[in-house]
Amino acid sequence: MRSMEQQAQAPRLLAAQLLQSYEAGSSFFFATPQRTLLARGTFATVPCSGGPDALAHLPSRVAGVLHDARQAAHDIPVVVGAVPFDGSAPAQLVVPMTIQRAGPLEFDAQSPAHRPLQARYTVRPVPEPTVYLDGVAQALELMRSGPLRKVVLSRALDLEAAGPIDLQQLLHNLARRNPTGYTFAADLPMARSGGADAGRRTLIGASPELLVSRSGLQVLANPLAGSAARSADPVEDQARADALRTSPKDLHEHAVVIDAVAEALRPYCTTLEVPATPSLVSTSTMWHLSSRIRGELRDPAISSLMLATALHPTPAVCGFPTRLAHEAIGHIEPFARGYYTGTVGWCDASGDGQWAVTIRCAEADAHTLRLFAGAGIVAGSRPESELAETEAKFRTMLQAMGLGPEVQA
Repeated sequence: MRSMEQQAQAPRLLAAQLLQSYEAGSSFFFATPQRTLLARGTFATVPCSGGPDALAHLPSRVAGVLHDARQAAHDIPVVVGAVPFDGSAPAQLVVPMTIQRAGPLEFDAQSPAHRPLQARYTVRPVPEPTVYLDGVAQALELMRSGPLRKVVLSRALDLEAAGPIDLQQLLHNLARRNPTGYTFAADLPMARSGGADAGRRTLIGASPELLVSRSGLQVLANPLAGSAARSADPVEDQARADALRTSPKDLHEHAVVIDAVAEALRPYCTTLEVPATPSLVSTSTMWHLSSRIRGELRDPAISSLMLATALHPTPAVCGFPTRLAHEAIGHIEPFARGYYTGTVGWCDASGDGQWAVTIRCAEADAHTLRLFAGAGIVAGSRPESELAETEAKFRTMLQAMGLGPEVQA
């Protein structure tokens, strides 16, 4: 019989083993503050051709695939994967061959250390910082001249390495540096390019933001909006946190998001608890204003994916009103977001599941990564401050890669 100490260590050891067992190209990894999940292989793929109603039809398509999997005696009735920012684009969701679950990841002195990936990268910002500043100015002019209240404008960093990128090590570094977040790695559709493994793509990151989770009838959403960069100086760091807590601009930005999330959830819930004021949460690189919104479902047939599609995209990653913000993003941003600011997670046949907002992330292939970061633009925003916010948000991925201030974002 195992000792009590051995029994206590087993869940922690299993979670660490799941992280070490991740393999890009054949696995889905998702770690939260409560649990760790590793899915492998593909039993079935959810058919998603895209189109104007693709997002609305996604929950029913998933339900159909899960039903068929059960009929085929497949005992893993779960879908895992990612949904892109653009609701008309196809999602990447699969029923895995196998799935393993464990408790939360914990690291101690015996755990493998954080290890840099590559010594050298070539870096290209998309767009150039001056172009991003012009884009923020355009957004502010749209707000002055019309009903647009908020728009989230993003940037990318394209990094190319001389050798293969060790995504397993990058995932480990992200998990170790962001223990209170949502660390993920998901296979993406193959790219149309040559080379032995040039087509393999992976969505990888460590999001601080829960879009929505469902457990039984209990629903939780945790939108973040309003941010400030952390400082290595404890006194300055606390001053930045205190300033964020009382910032009229950031409190306004947060209120826009919270109102929209609550409005989207209310039709599905018999009760909904919305905090009167936001709290502060932190990552290793950022302070955020946070509100944990809790509800109880009216109908147990409402799945976590149905809730996620009803919320997506929130004003935290798009803006408000949604249609106007989406149009502004398409006009100003010089690249397609893909799965950045979409959602990543899982949903089982009972409807339970967890979906994180796909931020602090990158899309990677064998030798390149495209990192993403964005900032919420509202009346009172200053272009230089929003640019600095994106630079701070890039640090989650850059630090996990072993890169510091020498990388010019």
